[in-house]
Amino acid sequence: MAQEEVKEAKVSSEENLNPSTVVIEMARSSTALSPPSPSWFTPKRLLVIFCVINLINYVDRGAIASNGVNGSHRTCSKSGTCTSGSGIQGDFDLNNFEDGVLSSAFMVGLLVACPIFASLANSVNPFRLIGVGLSVWTVAVVGCGFSFNFWTITICRMLVGVGEASFISLAAPFIDDNAPVAKKTLWLGIFYMCIPTGYALGYVYGGLIGGHFNWRFAFYGEAILMLPFAVLGFVMKPLQLRGFAPAESKKALTSIETAALEVQDADVSVVKDSMKSSKSKCAFIDLNQFSRFMRDIKELLHEKVYVVNVLGYIAYNFVIGAYSYWGPKAGYNIYNMSNADMIFGGVTIVCGIVGTIAGGYVLDFINSTISNAFKLLSAVTFVGAIFCFSAFCFKSMYAFLAFFAIGELLVFATQAPVNYVCLHCVKPSLRPISMAMSTVAIHIFGDVPSSPLVGVLQDHIDNWRKTALILTSILFPAAVIWFIGIFLHGVDRFEEESEHPQVTTIDRSNTTPLLDGKAAGTAETLAEP
Repeated sequence: MAQEEVKEAKVSSEENLNPSTVVIEMARSSTALSPPSPSWFTPKRLLVIFCVINLINYVDRGAIASNGVNGSHRTCSKSGTCTSGSGIQGDFDLNNFEDGVLSSAFMVGLLVACPIFASLANSVNPFRLIGVGLSVWTVAVVGCGFSFNFWTITICRMLVGVGEASFISLAAPFIDDNAPVAKKTLWLGIFYMCIPTGYALGYVYGGLIGGHFNWRFAFYGEAILMLPFAVLGFVMKPLQLRGFAPAESKKALTSIETAALEVQDADVSVVKDSMKSSKSKCAFIDLNQFSRFMRDIKELLHEKVYVVNVLGYIAYNFVIGAYSYWGPKAGYNIYNMSNADMIFGGVTIVCGIVGTIAGGYVLDFINSTISNAFKLLSAVTFVGAIFCFSAFCFKSMYAFLAFFAIGELLVFATQAPVNYVCLHCVKPSLRPISMAMSTVAIHIFGDVPSSPLVGVLQDHIDNWRKTALILTSILFPAAVIWFIGIFLHGVDRFEEESEHPQVTTIDRSNTTPLLDGKAAGTAETLAEP
């Protein structure tokens, strides 16, 4: 029925010899008759796939920090007896500072690429961007396995960061779009649970592969695991984020706007001039994108809730980043843990899973609001800092493990609430750039400097216990900053209208492609005259 009405409109236009009307009707009919076909993915399938990808990302981070892959440098005793080094540090003869630089090199690539991918989400389908990023990640990880000196592995680690940037910036908004309303924070908690779990599995994986084979094989295995997901990003039906018009809608709008100019001028020559003018404007698309990016950044910086949340996250990540990189080595030296990778890995897996999911569940239970998120963040971080600090004061390894496990459990409960605030204190169209700039900030001021700085501190004082206590004390300022956020009265902006109001109906049909049952009804609605 809808097709017959469109044909009648087109015939009527041709009879009146009005080309502008024909263009308008063709553009509208093209948009109306092209609703998205239902995606194979359900929300739960999407969550599972994103969780697996996130897990592999952090297995890589944990593996390179493990004693099996990272290894130790060559040492010589006063008597002149020398022991050969092992792993990356031994093969490339790295000191602690250079070893820490490997972690920072990864972050440099991540930081540079995150804003780029988030900005490109305005013009390129976000799911395709994830496919590109995962492809870069896979190739770069293989390069790490083939590296032959400090500089080659450093460059490859940078490229690994570039590849991960697309996923980190865009995955959380996809999950937030498709999670059930009453379980949004819980779903984010499940997704971010993969961070500590991946790190922990990476410790175990790196320890096993490095101990029984060679550290290079750990990277080859990661690439094999990620390859199917990189391919999936290109072959599956692309999904659309809330707050962004799909490419088809934008093209349709452009056609309608051009036709409107034709109606106003009613002159073919004027139409040609306008088309030439529109082509000339394409030369300035990069400048316009940069201008838009700067406007988005300015809007983020004016959002006090966002700024305070990220500042607390920076202090928190400064500690967690150094824990994740130096933890096994510190445990080995302080408590003579012969199997530090396994112990730290096991504790982190249990505490990471329980703590992260519990943080999301508790926030949903007490009502997911920005104010409640800040209350939870400040409370669990403060108490968790007390337990972690106390743990390093014990000389007994068992007392250390008991207190550190409780501290880790509490500290990991922050993952879902802190990212909930990042996603909900800004309008929907700013969520990718919000997540990207949050990632940039927590790394460039957090774990990027923390790993080499802790290495320098340890080289200077040569006491892992004191180094760990100094590092852990930084969790207390993080708790104080998040406590300030309670009094800012943040507003949840998730339900604000899209920045493309003229395509609201079309946009909504594309931002819920996972809800297959609604696809037919949406198509009928769009087809109405």
